[in-house]
Amino acid sequence: MVEQLLDLEKEFRRRIGEHLSLLYPAVNIDELVERLVAEIGMGRNLQAPQPFHNNWDQTDCIIISYGNTIKKPDEAPLKTLHRFLNKHLQGVIDAVHILPFFPFSSDDGFSVMDYLSVNPTLGEWEDIEAIGKDYKLMADLVINHMSNRSHWFDNFRKRVDPGKDYFVEASPEDDLSAVVRPRNSPLLSEVETADGTRHVWCTFSADQVDLNFKNPDVLVEFVRIIREYLNHGVAIFRMDAVPYLWKEPGSGCVHLQQTHELIKLLRTLIEHHSPEAIIICENNAPNRENLTYFGNANEAHIIYNFSLPPLLLYTLLSGDSRHLKTWMMSMPPAQYGTTYLNFIASHDGIGLRPLDGLLSDAERERLVQTTKNFGGRVTFRRAREGHDKPYELNIALFDALKGTIEDGEDEWGVDRFLCAHTIMLALEGIPAIYIQSLFGSRNDHWRLEHTGRARSINRHIWNEEELEAALIDPEKHHARIFKELRRLIKLRRQYAAFHPNATQFTLHLGTSVFAFWRQSINRNQSIFCISNISKQSQLINLADINLISTDDWCDLISGDSYEDLGQQLQLQPYQTVWISNVAPLGSGLHLQLKA
Repeated sequence: MVEQLLDLEKEFRRRIGEHLSLLYPAVNIDELVERLVAEIGMGRNLQAPQPFHNNWDQTDCIIISYGNTIKKPDEAPLKTLHRFLNKHLQGVIDAVHILPFFPFSSDDGFSVMDYLSVNPTLGEWEDIEAIGKDYKLMADLVINHMSNRSHWFDNFRKRVDPGKDYFVEASPEDDLSAVVRPRNSPLLSEVETADGTRHVWCTFSADQVDLNFKNPDVLVEFVRIIREYLNHGVAIFRMDAVPYLWKEPGSGCVHLQQTHELIKLLRTLIEHHSPEAIIICENNAPNRENLTYFGNANEAHIIYNFSLPPLLLYTLLSGDSRHLKTWMMSMPPAQYGTTYLNFIASHDGIGLRPLDGLLSDAERERLVQTTKNFGGRVTFRRAREGHDKPYELNIALFDALKGTIEDGEDEWGVDRFLCAHTIMLALEGIPAIYIQSLFGSRNDHWRLEHTGRARSINRHIWNEEELEAALIDPEKHHARIFKELRRLIKLRRQYAAFHPNATQFTLHLGTSVFAFWRQSINRNQSIFCISNISKQSQLINLADINLISTDDWCDLISGDSYEDLGQQLQLQPYQTVWISNVAPLGSGLHLQLKA
């Protein structure tokens, strides 16, 4: 046993050294290895991760929420959120992504001032840990940049450590024309320091200064931060804005090989400390670039399916499924040990860069104009060509789906909204639902005007008493949406064909229908997921789906059975069926098959 542990430690150090040699060829690698091993704090607790192991199954579903989305007077918001989760979502979801809960100076948490403290307006570490005991806790590692009001940046100005060389600098004379920008703000920000004027690199805003990972001390600091998060119960690390981590002037400074090597290194450290821990990379980028962050199952365990939100939105607004089907057929199945994170709304807007190569400019413009018509906003970025291009749509998803491109707002908004989630819940991957969508929140124009930030339109803060009342009022759409989404999530949990790595094939049943087939890993269970994505009824020939005649088939959502496989199925506007050879719960015929 001791000999096996020694071999594991030797292999662990060798792998760390290989990563570091590619990143820091000019430093003492052996010394840096020992610093990192000490900071991750494993000692004799080193564990061997199991390759190609799925740390998830069909019961996994993530809720995304700010720590203060639900507030009660005179109570820490994290306690309020925890109580709400336990009251309404136990046995429904199993993981919670609490958006940055640290002291911050802007961007609703993503300009972190102190990585190791909880924002006192939200609560304390014990509140975070309490949530982590009841749910898998997902937290942001805001790794690309830090607030210019942080202690590190204050030291940068003073030219003392720690912080003196922690931030990326450049000269206005450098050729930075190739740098890929997610914003239209200036890339460099002028700062007065103890030894003169310096220009720091700001990918996102002047308040968010990019960290300098060419300095190995910055890497060591973040390994220390990761260890603290693990100690506080964080099980899932969302690595924010990772494509921009490494800068090389003259390049696009995005998706560089050093960035991928950094992710591999951090994964090696994390999974040897906690083999069940998960890394999710946040790459709001065109689809092919996004897929590279799987590596060879040695980078991110999970990547966001960033093309899904704008594509599904366009599909439901246009009533045309062709682009969504084309994209889905191009997506490679995630190998074991990796999967996709499916979402259709988040704290951010709906990104448009992931549509590159998927929609035409004219179709994209129709999407932009419809967003404006429905009360939303559009954020722009500076393109390489020197002009501004639409970067993201800022709108509550419920309002984004309250009508169609051609006809505007109509009576099908709730059905269209539920259809979007029913599709998302059935897709290959793990579903993540933004808490505002769970409530069917509307555009918050007051908050938008109050903050002056476009993203605030979809970051409503609920009073707990008002929210609870809305969720039980049968006259309000909030209650209908909340009840149905919880039902669908619980239904999904029961069926192995919805395992994130179960087989998925696209079906072709016309442009007004979006359909696909899921099959469990053990091949005993099939579910045909068929959605009418238009406001006209659609007839589907069951014979076109090729259901096996020796099996009994039923719709898991409605409970309807299909005895005549030659019959036609009429789908109402925005109706979805999950046709399975396993009967729904409560029928007496249900058989839960495990993958």
